[in-house]
This record gives sequence, C-alpha cells and structure tokens, in this order.
Amino acid sequence: MENNQPPNLNPNPEKIHGATELQAAPPPHSQQTEAQQQAQPTENVQASEVALNMDLSEAEEKKLHNIVLLEAALYVAGRPLDINELCSVLTTRSKKKAEQLMETLTKDYAARNTALEILRLKDERYVMQVKAEFTPLIKRLVNRPLPSAGRLKPLSYIAYRQPITSKRVIEVRGQHAYGHVKLLKDMGLVATERSGRSIVLKTTDYFADYFGLTMDQATLKRDLKRIFGEALKAEPQV
Repeated sequence: MENNQPPNLNPNPEKIHGATELQAAPPPHSQQTEAQQQAQPTENVQASEVALNMDLSEAEEKKLHNIVLLEAALYVAGRPLDINELCSVLTTRSKKKAEQLMETLTKDYAARNTALEILRLKDERYVMQVKAEFTPLIKRLVNRPLPSAGRLKPLSYIAYRQPITSKRVIEVRGQHAYGHVKLLKDMGLVATERSGRSIVLKTTDYFADYFGLTMDQATLKRDLKRIFGEALKAEPQV
C-alpha cells in the first residue's frame, strides 16, 4: 500500500526554529552602532569638561599675569601706589578687581620667608618694602635722590614747623619760595589746605613714605634733623 502522506519538509523543527531565531537577530554592525550611540553622551560630557578646564586654565593664567604685573609696578615705583594707579597698570576701571588681585599678592608675600613685604596703607594705597627687622641692617645702603638744595630748604622748614601758612614760609624763605613750594606740591611732597583766609602747608603721606619717616610726633622732629640737618641749620632764626 502506498503512503499518500506528503513528505515531511521539516524533519528537525528545532534546528529550523533556531535558524529562524538566528536570522532574526540584529547583525553585529547594528549592535556596535547602538553601543557607539550610547557612548556619545559620555564623550560629549568629557569634551565639555576638557573645554571648561582649558577656559579655567586661561583665566588662571591671565590672573597670574595681572598679579605679576602689579608686583612689577610696586617694585619699579619704589613708593606707595594708590588704587587708581594700580587700575591704570591693569588697564581696568574696576577697583574691586585691582583690590582682589592685590589681596592675593599681599597674602602671597606674607606667606613667603623673605625680607620683602607688601602692605596696604590708608587711602587705598599699597607699598612694597623691606620688613622692619631688616631696615637697620641695610639703611646705610639706601641712596634715594633728594630734592635740590633750593627746594630742600623750604621743604625742611615746612616739615619741621607744620602746619604752617604759605605766607610765613614766604616771609622766612623769600619770594623765590613760591616756585619751590609749587614744585614740591607737584612732586607730591607738600599739600595745601585753606584755613579761613590763609593757605596752610603740610607734608603728605608720600613725604613720610619717601623719607622713611614715622608720623609719630615724638620722633618726627628728631628724624627730620637727621635727614635735613644741613638745611635746618641754614634756616633763619625766628
């Protein structure tokens, strides 16, 4: 008897099913692309962090440059600089920026074990100077230029007898003292202020800084005699 059943075209259904599953799986290339897509956000974040670090590095480098610039300005000036002068060095109008940079520089010098220091004075002024404990050891080496003899005489007179009226200075030093006083004002060593109808002369903070004087009245005249000895001796007796 003939077997009329159709031939079995699926002798091993499990293998064919497995083959179907194999064909349905995504190709390796598709899996790799998906992995790369998942990695892109991480790579973008890393790139952003690198860019941010570069920006911070540039900002820190600029800040360091400005601090070094202020340090050089104080060294070259050899005198206190006010906040406006420091702003001009930085080519900025921001006093706050200049003060912040000077605060950093001042703290940096305070942490150093050196003979130099940077101090903030009154009236928003800063100065680079030798620490007080080293001054007696090197004082003999200081060689600051003094005003000419003509200007030195009225300057010593004003410093020794301040506050004093300009009229009195002219009476004692003569008419030529007008020009000398004007030049001393231009140098920042003498300041004027009005008292009633009179113009009063006195020395400035820069005068004290320039000659290394204290404003303590107990020692000021003694120091003035030491510095202006010859000029004071040449003064007319009044």
